[in-house]
Amino acid sequence: MSPSPTADNVLVTQSPGVGASGIADQYADGKAAKNWQLYIGEQDGRTLNYKTFLLNLLKQKKVESILDSACGTGVDSVMLIEEGYTLTSSDASDKMLKTAYKTRWDRRREPSFFDWEIEEANWLTLPQDVRKPVGGFDAVLCMGNSFPHLLDDHGDLRDHKKCFKNFVSMLKPGGILVIDHRNYDYILKHGRAPKKNIYYNSKHISDIRTQVIYENNAPKQITLNYTMDVEEDGDFILSYQPHTLKSFTSLLKDAFGANANHTTYADFKRMEDEPEPAFYIHVIEKPGNKFNFNQV
Repeated sequence: MSPSPTADNVLVTQSPGVGASGIADQYADGKAAKNWQLYIGEQDGRTLNYKTFLLNLLKQKKVESILDSACGTGVDSVMLIEEGYTLTSSDASDKMLKTAYKTRWDRRREPSFFDWEIEEANWLTLPQDVRKPVGGFDAVLCMGNSFPHLLDDHGDLRDHKKCFKNFVSMLKPGGILVIDHRNYDYILKHGRAPKKNIYYNSKHISDIRTQVIYENNAPKQITLNYTMDVEEDGDFILSYQPHTLKSFTSLLKDAFGANANHTTYADFKRMEDEPEPAFYIHVIEKPGNKFNFNQV
């Protein structure tokens, strides 16, 4: 692994651009957005990795309305609409949303897709950007390692705390936030991402190079350089906030309350069954539900 870069050259590692929502958009140059479907791989195979887990969870919690707050190209939203859920989908990147809009248009003759709401939205202004149903959504999803795209520009995680508060505000009492992040503890320890991946099964991924950026001897940012085996330029670089499991859990508890029902899964398994997962998945409940929270 090459010497770790410093925070001085953070900006040159990111795809440049600002989304129409007014925040930094790492997909703004269109390169990552263009190749995202290839990176995901065969969609049916991808959804099988977590579809049973997610549908069992949503059924247990009697979920009907869902906000997919990081829908990207709409892969997960389409899956859930096909399963009968009412979806509102949002993303901060207009480049990523183009595919979702096209899918809605192509399937507009199906009532469930005709009613699919898609909004360009910023987590920092989510209540203003997205119209929530009376009382709030039954569930908010933020999957696919999306939340760590939000970098800590202030050094105190103030933006992250505000986003979590906004997620809480979009939920009805008893509603759940389902959110995940890569195992950055593993990356910080080993200097590379785990080779296994529960979401993406693309045959076009030839390499993922990892860099950890430090500031004052503390991890500031992690960049992943994706190399794709495609005819056209498939390489792209994305940057992430290096949330540890402990710090991410603390942020959730601060937003939802220390006594909120919170379960963490490791690659959709119990924590004790997967000591070195590729991803951690958090399920946390807004206080006020009349149902008991049980593990899936």
